[in-house]
Amino acid sequence: MFLREVDDAVRQDQLAEAAKRYARTVGVAVTAGLAALAGYLWYDSHKASVADAQAEQFTQALDQVEAGQVDGGKAKSASLMTEGGPGYKAATQLLNAGIAAQQGKADDAAKRFAAVAADTNAPQPYRDLATVRLVALRFDAMKPEEVIARLKPLAVPGNAFFPSAGELVGLAYMKQGHNDLAGPLFATIAKEKDAPDSLRSRVRQLAGLLGVDTVDDARKAAAAATPQGEAAPQPAAPQPQPAPAQ
Repeated sequence: MFLREVDDAVRQDQLAEAAKRYARTVGVAVTAGLAALAGYLWYDSHKASVADAQAEQFTQALDQVEAGQVDGGKAKSASLMTEGGPGYKAATQLLNAGIAAQQGKADDAAKRFAAVAADTNAPQPYRDLATVRLVALRFDAMKPEEVIARLKPLAVPGNAFFPSAGELVGLAYMKQGHNDLAGPLFATIAKEKDAPDSLRSRVRQLAGLLGVDTVDDARKAAAAATPQGEAAPQPAAPQPQPAPAQ
């Protein structure tokens, strides 16, 4: 017990000496850690606040454009091109490109779409959208193989841009004379439930012209749209013709 008490006393003396020696260093480290934590929390809060403000600013710009106040919308979103993050910068560029296309400024619109498509810092969905819009704008001036090379990676089922990209790829196939590739592609697009009705109608007609039957899909869609308990309309039976007079 005596040796144990001596050992404990020695340890207490060692701890006290260590505390005196390293107290300042430990205090500085703790203070620095707390300051870093406070700085991170402030930065995170500031970043969220800036993101909310930019989101509201872009929404207001969109509202003005949709209301026909194009110049006001462009002015409202102008600062996002320099102060916004990669997402808002790309979205603003796409907005301005769409405005230029509607105003008949095809060259300006194409330049802006191309800039977003080539921007490696922009979110990939924005780059894909810019690529589709650029090809659609320049389709008549592009070679079919160029259209296919640009859009074929997007013209696959499951991709968000499959209907639009697939339609352009199918038209490029037709330009090349590959109707055997275009027809099935159009038929596949016609089955996409998330595609716009107008686009599905177009590709269904194109598939029919190329000899690919999509009538069954159209009948199923019509049957699904018919209220339960109500029979689908049937073609009228031919009426008997009177016998020719003798």
